[in-house]
Amino acid sequence: MKIRKISALFARTSVAVAMMAAVMMVLVPQLSQAAVFNPQTATLDNGMQVVLVENHRAPVVTQMVWYKVGSADETPGVSGIAHFLEHLMFKGTKDIAPGDFSKIVARNGGNDNAFTSWDYTGYFQNIARDRLDLVMKMEADRMTNLQLSDDVVLPERDVIIEERRSRIDNNPGALLGEQMRAALYMAHPYGRSIIGWLNEMETLSTQDALDFYHKWYAPNNAILVVAGDITMDELLPMAQKYYGAIPRGDVATRHRVKEPTQHAPRKVTLRDPRVGQASMSRYYLAPSYNSEDAADAAPLELLSEIIGSGTTSRFYKALVVDQSLASSVGTSYNPVAVDLATFGLYAVPRGDVDLADVEKAVDEQIAKVVDDGVTQDELDRAKQKLLDSAVFARDSLSAGARVLGQSLAVGLTVDQVESWPDRISAVTVDQVNEAAKRVFNDKQSVTGWLMPPKGGPVTRSGPSIPFENDGGVH
Repeated sequence: MKIRKISALFARTSVAVAMMAAVMMVLVPQLSQAAVFNPQTATLDNGMQVVLVENHRAPVVTQMVWYKVGSADETPGVSGIAHFLEHLMFKGTKDIAPGDFSKIVARNGGNDNAFTSWDYTGYFQNIARDRLDLVMKMEADRMTNLQLSDDVVLPERDVIIEERRSRIDNNPGALLGEQMRAALYMAHPYGRSIIGWLNEMETLSTQDALDFYHKWYAPNNAILVVAGDITMDELLPMAQKYYGAIPRGDVATRHRVKEPTQHAPRKVTLRDPRVGQASMSRYYLAPSYNSEDAADAAPLELLSEIIGSGTTSRFYKALVVDQSLASSVGTSYNPVAVDLATFGLYAVPRGDVDLADVEKAVDEQIAKVVDDGVTQDELDRAKQKLLDSAVFARDSLSAGARVLGQSLAVGLTVDQVESWPDRISAVTVDQVNEAAKRVFNDKQSVTGWLMPPKGGPVTRSGPSIPFENDGGVH
């Protein structure tokens, strides 16, 4: 196997580390201008990637295994199976009884969890350095030896159905966000609910779970990322012992439907008695680092920072401070995806301000961005904020593992990681303004209104903002 030491970068939205072919165990250092995590990478003979982020501040480590499969890779008709299998991965093997995985981790002073998104599924443990061998053995065991039967699968199906009810059906903002995303993507599976549509979840079977497991879960479709108090000389033999012993799998190829040309804006209105304060939000189709128009990704990161990030942003000063129409406003954009990304914005009216007036004010601010553009001063300040975030990221033990794992799982490269500060620094005002004109295309948008019922009783809870969680569903 071959090892290579590289330097990586981190921003609010992550970029990645690349795959290395394996033949010999040779360490090749490479310098970079803006190192944050300084990961070392290797590839086992069975195709599994190994990434290490050394952090010797405390005798603890984070182990993460990322599978390059998520809800967007599900076969139509079995939505939710990726998330369901995530739950079932805790249901035992020949050597570990159902439910014992997390109990063993806890008895050894650690904690663990898992998550599912559209493009990936991840499992992690935070544990003392001298217990890494134990959790790695267990993680490798369930990668290939999961045992499922109706006795454990069907009760867990009730669990995920209840999870949907509590996290989606009982949350008006989450319901609206789900409906908006389904409207935004007319054909692409990013419009599918990660947790699944209820009518399909109710029919998920043991065989469905086993089919998905055997189709996608294999070392050559997985990435091991470890961060913490360990060196590559210590980690690699351990990884080879447990993960390297697992044969390569015949992993399926991702087949994603291309989103067709969109010709009209859409609007979704949800009225619910649980809504105490109305709000509006909007999603636009946007490029990712992997899409054909990836050159717009860095300018759009800066655009989001300029117009909608925090109390000094343009939208906040206009709608909250100057016009007193909104109590809060913001934007979101994460270009780390296999296919398309979403540029989002939201606004919450102040007091009894009409939602239509807030939306009109948002539209006016968007028009100003499109017509007049951003300024050089705004761009310079946004650049500094993003570049500063790379410095602060190294303070977190798990940040490196999450950034690198997510980025590798969607297929980003070492060059994209290492060139990120240069790419951000090189963005011009003209590039931001041109990207803004392209992304703020009403024909590729959906607007959502979240409102109390007409004349009906409402709760006194605050606004629910239907914004996406990049971490996916746990």
